[in-house]
Amino acid sequence: MLMRILEVVFPVFAIVLAGWWYGRRHQPDMVAANHLNMEVFVPALVFAALADGHFEVRAQLAPALAMAAMVLGSGLIAWPIARLAGIAPRTLVPPMMFNNCGNLGLPFALLVFGRDMVPSAVMLFLTSNLLHFSLGVWLLDRHQRLTTLWRIPVVAASLAGLGCSLGGVQPWPPLHMAFHMLGEISVPLMLFSLGVKVSSAPISQLRLGIAAGLLRPLLGVGLMAVLIPALGLRGPQAGLCLLYGSLPPAVLNYLFADRHHQEPERVASIVVVGNLLTVLVVPAVLALILAMPQYH
Repeated sequence: MLMRILEVVFPVFAIVLAGWWYGRRHQPDMVAANHLNMEVFVPALVFAALADGHFEVRAQLAPALAMAAMVLGSGLIAWPIARLAGIAPRTLVPPMMFNNCGNLGLPFALLVFGRDMVPSAVMLFLTSNLLHFSLGVWLLDRHQRLTTLWRIPVVAASLAGLGCSLGGVQPWPPLHMAFHMLGEISVPLMLFSLGVKVSSAPISQLRLGIAAGLLRPLLGVGLMAVLIPALGLRGPQAGLCLLYGSLPPAVLNYLFADRHHQEPERVASIVVVGNLLTVLVVPAVLALILAMPQYH
């Protein structure tokens, strides 16, 4: 089991570490690369997965519902915790709700469960992203317009992919392969970019970062442990949901906090320390998944 866990976590953390090392030495500007990833490569990955002839929307509804319930449940629990701790809820709650299901979730899903589970992983990623770009933005700015949500490339790609799947339309195979090849760029670039970001992000409040970094997977795993049997999830889908529940806060939380002037330094500490704690949290959850037959 230890070798299996090492086989899963080593490639992910090796690429993140490479990004951290390169970031410390050269301080590269990753803005253009990140824009390309979010506007081209990730949408291509989403479209290729959803437009695949073997993708069944009905089979992905329960995992999507589990993800949505976990996001909302985490927010409902974190809000009073923030009040009791004397932390602004808009600072703590979004990082507790929205986790790193892109940079870390997709690579871990691929390495743990194989390519057959990529559609489910994409569905979980899509569910979280839709909530983040709508509810998450609204939590920070109540005047934010949500009518332009469909213009976000990931959302547009998901609608196109779901349209193909529901309509029984399969893209021309060479075109589908082109989207698939573009999507293959997204995962390693996500990990490398995460390493670069961690190398330069400030950690001004270590105690807050550690507390919040542990609270996030505790909430996620606890809620998923209840939601999985409640929704009748079994096998790899159940294991995938549990794995996604353990993921750290998304880097996007820091970007949104900075844009809306919501204590970005404190959010940066939560995000950076939370992602560093993944080295301890994810192997423990992987051991649980591999030890229990109902999760694989």
